Amino acid sequence: MDIDYNSYSALFLIIALGFILGRIKIKGISLDVSAVIFVALVFGHYGIFIPQDFQNLGLVLFIFTIGIQAGPGFFDSFKKHGRELAILATILILSSGIITFCIYYFFGADKNLSIGLLTGSLTSTPGLAAVIDVTGSPIASIGYGIAYPFGVIGVILFVSFLPKILGTKITVAEEEYKKEISGGFPEIVSKNFIVENENVFGKSIQELRIRFMTKAVVSRVMHADTTVTASGDTILNKNDIIKAVGSQEALKRVGLLVGKETNQEIPLSMNYDVRSILVTNKEVINKTLGQINILQTYNATITRIRRAGIDFSPNSTLKLRMGDKVVVACNKENMKQVSHIFGDDNKKLSDTDFLPIAIGIIIGIIVGKISLSFNSFTFSLGLTGGILLTALILGRIGKTGSIIWTMSGAGNQLLRQLGLLFFLASVGTSAGANLIDTFQEYGMELFVYSIFITLIPMILTTVIGRIFMKMNILTLLGTLTGSMTSTPGLAAVDNLSDTDAAAVAYATVYPIAMVLLIVAVQVLSLL
Repeated sequence: MDIDYNSYSALFLIIALGFILGRIKIKGISLDVSAVIFVALVFGHYGIFIPQDFQNLGLVLFIFTIGIQAGPGFFDSFKKHGRELAILATILILSSGIITFCIYYFFGADKNLSIGLLTGSLTSTPGLAAVIDVTGSPIASIGYGIAYPFGVIGVILFVSFLPKILGTKITVAEEEYKKEISGGFPEIVSKNFIVENENVFGKSIQELRIRFMTKAVVSRVMHADTTVTASGDTILNKNDIIKAVGSQEALKRVGLLVGKETNQEIPLSMNYDVRSILVTNKEVINKTLGQINILQTYNATITRIRRAGIDFSPNSTLKLRMGDKVVVACNKENMKQVSHIFGDDNKKLSDTDFLPIAIGIIIGIIVGKISLSFNSFTFSLGLTGGILLTALILGRIGKTGSIIWTMSGAGNQLLRQLGLLFFLASVGTSAGANLIDTFQEYGMELFVYSIFITLIPMILTTVIGRIFMKMNILTLLGTLTGSMTSTPGLAAVDNLSDTDAAAVAYATVYPIAMVLLIVAVQVLSLL
């Protein structure tokens, strides 16, 4: 078998030049990894192509890792903002459809060519397939080819420059997003209290039902000069000092139940230890704290759980996820056993298990091939939709038997970046191949139409989302790229922020937009 060394050389040359170009900043703005596609366009124009296999492989890796990352937050986001995001996606698809209708109805452009422009402007291959299936006209693919380059480039430029145009700082948007997602999880703090309420003298923590009554956790108790790990059997006496962990509201209730707050410290005894333990043991993933029940077995107390930068107050129904950090208080003799239960193995967290990735992608490909038929309307998720939906569900499930679907942050980022680079390089050379020839043959008029179909709906959606809905800019950018079914656009946004705000919004609206576009194509073909 002959190996095309030129294709491999061109691929990595495009990537290298793209990184060089992407690091150039003009007034604080840079294209970053998105610059790869612009370099690829130039290479494509001069007849240098990256095989389609790299595009498909890159798309699969990028979409799967996005879905796995967004999965845990996707369903919560859909419950909170699904309606708003669906409305914005509908506005964008509807407005682009109306503009397309005006182009062929008022300006005399060929209808099938115009609908092809619509699918190219939204970079939707399933949409193009629907056009050709409904109309039986290959001319739609010409419109797709004309609009596709700007559909890719225009979305990247729009979402890259939009924060600057609106005067919005990404760092501020990130803080707003973090506050929003942590709204149901108030900040966890610790305070010390003096046992002064005579109604609690001589009673155990279990009798007082402190955790149930206050939603706070008592982690340690100091009797005279002796510090002990708190357990259900620990008796509270007059003038004992206790350390409680919980939200500000929970700690207020502790004060009402036990006694006033004090600044007096509780020194750690020689046998007492407090550690942050990493959850890496497959056996405890998806188990609740009640099922693990280390309190009774090892006389240990879990005071808080940190996940994705948010502190949770522990309760018996909270399920553990891979990579959680559990703060445990207990005596030093038992700490080793407790640590072993949770795993606490950084190496396991940094390792990437490719079996779940391979199985997840296979399932996604199968799901994408499933077709649903309703009279003359046929719909399938396709490669992108099938893998995205599968990854979202698997990311949410977290674990099936001994298989852990979630990935470490470092592993996810590496595969996502690799997939993205392959995808952009291949898409760019394909789009650049006939760019100039197409313009010369069909003129600039159709190209201008495609600009209108791409930009006007995004501008309209931005105005509604930002001014009327007061949407976080990162969520809005993810909504725009998802509604435009633009993976390269998401890539541009993904590099602007370390949060998953854009990815979650993209994953939320992408399936909605894909269905709406196919419906719009079929309606336009009948008008």
